[in-house]
Amino acid sequence: MFCAFSLVFSCDNDGGTSNIELTEVAIPNLAKTANSETIINLNNLTSGQSVALDFNVEIAQGQGNFSSVDIVGFYETADGQIYNAVLEADAQLPAQYTLTEADIVNAFTELNTVDDIKLADVLSITARFTLNNGLVFDIIDEDGSRGTGTNIQNNVLFNAIITYPVSCPTALEGDYTSNVIATNDSSLVTTKPVTITQTSAGTYALSDGSAEVFAGTLIALQFTDVCGTISVDSPSISFPGQADFIDNGSSLDPETGIITLDLEYTASSCCGLPGIKWTLELVPN
Repeated sequence: MFCAFSLVFSCDNDGGTSNIELTEVAIPNLAKTANSETIINLNNLTSGQSVALDFNVEIAQGQGNFSSVDIVGFYETADGQIYNAVLEADAQLPAQYTLTEADIVNAFTELNTVDDIKLADVLSITARFTLNNGLVFDIIDEDGSRGTGTNIQNNVLFNAIITYPVSCPTALEGDYTSNVIATNDSSLVTTKPVTITQTSAGTYALSDGSAEVFAGTLIALQFTDVCGTISVDSPSISFPGQADFIDNGSSLDPETGIITLDLEYTASSCCGLPGIKWTLELVPN
């Protein structure tokens, strides 16, 4: 049994009569280089331009615990197909890499041409280690699932995986005026200033999407922009499980930059929120 719990992987005793040998592994740290592309730019691909994904890989933990390391990629299509490939075998780390669209197509046998790279596909990159005892340690398993616990996946000291979604450049961050243009609750604040920040490529946080349903309490929400298609995520950022959103149809006007969010609280939200509906019109200042 190979148990993965932390930076040192340990299962000394499984609760029965057997003792299980401690296995120490290595963990990679991957980082997109400064000012490099953070997405696979669909606009560039469709216009015949090239893309260049620049990133660095180093050992975050466990130098000396492995005999070899491969840089591996996982390509997930929008409909859920998972492809995997070795991008470089027996890598010598630390190292810097650049992947073009041609490199991606050549790496994955399931991709025949650049035209097979579609909107909402995602390329994930990590490392695979062969340990000194011969065991192979995968950060991502062949089926695309994570082979590690959340303490590695969410560690703030390193990134064991980097991802490149296939999307379009997006820049919706800034100050807006939020107007409630339709609602079934007259207590909402109809007009107020709000701020949108981009937390990662194409993912945004709105400082308040609630129109102050609780008289001054701000409920931040998250939404995504995929080539002009806006989708509000649930749960909320501020009060997950208590004030969560249903997206009944949101949109972006590419000419004016106005974002319209058609919202409703989920049935599992608390405090009398279920059934409240409202439409926010976010006008750039």
